[in-house]
Amino acid sequence: MKTAVVLMAYGSPERMEDIRPYLEDIRGGRAVSDESVDELTERYRRIGGRSPLYEITERQGAALERELAMPVYVGMKHWHPRIADAVEAALAGGAELIVGVVLAPHYSGLSIAGYRERLEDALAGRIEFTFVQSWHDHEPFLDVLAERVRGTGAHVVFTAHSLPERIVAAGDPYKEELLETSRLVAERAGLERWSFAFQSASPTGEPWLGPDILEELDALHADGVERVLVCPVGFVSDHLEILWDLDVEARERASELGLELERIESLNDDPAFIAALAELVRQVLRVASAA
Repeated sequence: MKTAVVLMAYGSPERMEDIRPYLEDIRGGRAVSDESVDELTERYRRIGGRSPLYEITERQGAALERELAMPVYVGMKHWHPRIADAVEAALAGGAELIVGVVLAPHYSGLSIAGYRERLEDALAGRIEFTFVQSWHDHEPFLDVLAERVRGTGAHVVFTAHSLPERIVAAGDPYKEELLETSRLVAERAGLERWSFAFQSASPTGEPWLGPDILEELDALHADGVERVLVCPVGFVSDHLEILWDLDVEARERASELGLELERIESLNDDPAFIAALAELVRQVLRVASAA
């Protein structure tokens, strides 16, 4: 059976003029305010005018294809090329089974479920598929992160994108999976001092999961911490939430507090990370073939 991987990421605008339609896509076609567009435009301007997410995802896909010796097609949830485009390319290439992998290790019904829905809708039952719901405890992935924080003398803060607090009451596993990833990485790396914080909350008028990374930096400073290493376990690529939220906002807050702040190098297309993704796909296929 000819197998292909559809590798999925969130997506980002490629040009400044794409920012409004990108935001409208995230909001399901609803109009967005000029203020929201201007705010995001300024953030992109501050990081160089664009996000490297698409180029990095393409490199990840190409590297994974070489590692697996299997076709890999890249699709974005909220920009081009779409997940549906990746599916059509896979079908045109003769795929008989698709493995869907989202470049986000932790499951939430507000995030990963949407990728699966788009994949299913695009396939429309034409061929079989298997979907990776979560890989937050995938050991090769944990090993890559542990290597990046091992031996640091700094207090390590693990971070991930915040989501509305209501998901906890609904039984969503997102927060618990993030904490488990952080704990497992800390154990592997032998960390004595670490904590977890969220980042990138949106101003939607409802409570979001916390503490926020800026609040965490305030608390660490108050506790006498002098050096912080940020490890964004919820992200695997450089993009706005890394380059703005951490490299600009968090660094500025740390500077105000007199904290020394660094962050780990993003996984991007690091060969060790690509090998971890390849092993994830192989595990999925072994399970599928045994079923």
